[in-house]
Amino acid sequence: MNAGRVVAGLSALVALVSVFWASGAPLFLGWRVYPEQVLIAALALALALAFLTRPGGAPGLSRLLALASLGFGLWLAIRFQELAQNVFYHPEEALAVSILGLVLILEAVRRTMGWALIAILGIVCLYALVADQMAGPLQSKAIRWDRLLTFLVLDSASLAGAALSIAVAVVVPFLILSQLLLATGGAGFFSDLSMALAGRRRGGAGKIAILGSAFFGSVSGSAVANVASTGAVTIPMMKSGGYKPKTAAAIEASASTGGQLMPPIMGAAAFLLAETLQASYVEVMLAALVPSLLYYFSLFVFADSEAGRLGVERVEESRIPPLTRVLGRGWFVFLPFVVLVVGLFALNLRPESAALLAVLALFILSLRLSYDGRRATLPTIGTTLVGAGKAAVEIILICAVAGMIIGLVARSGLSFGLGFFLVQLGKSSLLMLLLVTAAVCIVMGMGLPTVGVYLLLASLAAPPLVQLGLEPMSAHLFVLYFGMLSMLTPPVAIAAFVAANMAKAPPMATGWEAVRIAWPAYLIPFLFAASPELILIGEPLDVAVTVATALLGVWLVTGAVAGFLLRRIDGAERWLLAACGVAILLPHGAMEGAIWVNLAGGALAIGFWATRLRRRAA
Repeated sequence: MNAGRVVAGLSALVALVSVFWASGAPLFLGWRVYPEQVLIAALALALALAFLTRPGGAPGLSRLLALASLGFGLWLAIRFQELAQNVFYHPEEALAVSILGLVLILEAVRRTMGWALIAILGIVCLYALVADQMAGPLQSKAIRWDRLLTFLVLDSASLAGAALSIAVAVVVPFLILSQLLLATGGAGFFSDLSMALAGRRRGGAGKIAILGSAFFGSVSGSAVANVASTGAVTIPMMKSGGYKPKTAAAIEASASTGGQLMPPIMGAAAFLLAETLQASYVEVMLAALVPSLLYYFSLFVFADSEAGRLGVERVEESRIPPLTRVLGRGWFVFLPFVVLVVGLFALNLRPESAALLAVLALFILSLRLSYDGRRATLPTIGTTLVGAGKAAVEIILICAVAGMIIGLVARSGLSFGLGFFLVQLGKSSLLMLLLVTAAVCIVMGMGLPTVGVYLLLASLAAPPLVQLGLEPMSAHLFVLYFGMLSMLTPPVAIAAFVAANMAKAPPMATGWEAVRIAWPAYLIPFLFAASPELILIGEPLDVAVTVATALLGVWLVTGAVAGFLLRRIDGAERWLLAACGVAILLPHGAMEGAIWVNLAGGALAIGFWATRLRRRAA
């Protein structure tokens, strides 16, 4: 049988299993299906796909492992209830299935993501085996090796836990929506809309990249996919417009990375955040709204300021499509977002249900309407399901291993021991604990995707932050933000390196340029940790004042970073303007007298501009 067809079939099955469960089909059909059975089936399909699409140097062995994965999934899906509930009556079968499953999962993860996640699981397992030999708060009851193995694979708080459930039931429907948008011309519509909105302004190419990446990133939720999709158009446009290659690549990478936190469709980690906090996805969307808008506002200011400093002009008129024509042909692309928002806010639907309704609405419309001539057909359904299934493989594998780590951390007592040390550190200095957490997130993100970083740190670092007084939403968004920033931060800045390759720019220089451009992303988490008003927690007047001062501070600091704000700024003036912006950004609750620091920063900024105006008049 053709290998490509097998991969396509398995990919489509991954998506169909998710739709089957997320739509509530078992309930309507009257089938008694346990969640773990569905999750194990989806995991087995993902394992088989991982082996077939990454065969390494031994394709025969990879096919054998793929068959073993399907056999493992079928057996465990059928026997899960009996083994999980009566494991002591079937010790040999439970141990054999657990060993086989663990070997397959670890090998699939090694092939797709390397050794980082496996090393972390190994460290936690080693602790669980020798916990009784540890001293102080880290001392706990050791777990026997056979019970450890069966816990990892068969316990509902481990492999088939909340993390894998979110990946299969919630994330995949949103992947189907994004794939259907791509298949029906959504990417082209967003690109043309960005060009029509921003192309006629100074530095239009950079602004088009930012708007396009914000639009597309809110759908894809993947920084690398965003760079690859929008960067193919925007990076050459920025280079031809006058931006340096490394700056063009850095702008694209920074804008693409922010898409993971841009409502209404955020990255997979946002759904996990909602599940962890037992909050609605609507609450997560609202909390992420202001920080994401601040981030993109800063990028827009930087693109404009850099264009002013370098003399980058608008995009050629011949390349800019009329806005009325773009909206007239592509208005239907907005409808799925309307359905999604109405479903979440007005109908209080679960995210997966709202996503499936949005998919249905877009498909029906696309049967008659098209932006670039690609109307939806029955084969489009297959293409969409295959694309979504392939995109889901890595997320499913990450969540499977992360679920085992999270479950074992709780079961072994490691969460208590580490939490104790982190709380003691935070009692002496909450800022130090935040800095340590941020550094750990970025370092872990060098070997793990954002989802993996969030899942691990949400169970280890976020609880001590909450215990020390941070809002739970602030603590978890803090971890999520810094997990995302590993995409931009050297030495392993994947999104920046992909953009650098497309721009033919030095990778490391592009990474540091991305850090410079995306500076608010490194500061905003500290701001909403100290001032929850930035995530819309607080009185409306306090929220309004905090957001207004944040916008002003970001505008001033970004202008100082670029060296241009309305006109060129050099030397000491840049440092003075940056100091004014930082003073205005200082949250009211950060320290006593913070309001006076804000006022002093505002007064200095007013004095700065008044002096410049007098010099200009003279």
